Amino acid sequence: MTEMSRELGAGPIGLARRIITGWALVGGFVIVAVVLVNAYSILTGAIINKPFSGDFELTELGAAIGAFCFLPYCQLVGANVSADIFTMKAGPKSVAMMSILAGIFAVLFAGILLWRMTAGLQDYREYTEVTGILAIPIWYAFVPALVSLALLIVASLITLRDALEDFRTHRAA
Repeated sequence: MTEMSRELGAGPIGLARRIITGWALVGGFVIVAVVLVNAYSILTGAIINKPFSGDFELTELGAAIGAFCFLPYCQLVGANVSADIFTMKAGPKSVAMMSILAGIFAVLFAGILLWRMTAGLQDYREYTEVTGILAIPIWYAFVPALVSLALLIVASLITLRDALEDFRTHRAA
């Protein structure tokens, strides 16, 4: 499969790729909102000596949400951390094999994170912990994080599928 056909994709995988890309854009908008809140707080603090109370709470929650929103997209486009030292002199078949292993680990890791974050969400809902100034329930931030982790599993499965296809292609060559 060519890189272009992977990018455009049709059917359920193409839809998943578009959803994951859209979700990363949502994360970008969240980060922009965090920047705007901070800029507002700094300006009002400097101009009228009245910064926005709780700006650091929104920054904390927004940064976490934004970072989680980017994870599936990074997995999908291969922008996660990689150790190129192992693949610099490896052949295409070896690189495909390492990509398969990376895909398997990514699926397992995302699954474990989803499982444990779900437990964290349940705990935060049960004990109703809130932020100190704005009293925002902390579990609110878990919802988009869980969506991100579910999409990370989907992205990991797509990259695993692509790696398996690359391995089959290079094995046949």
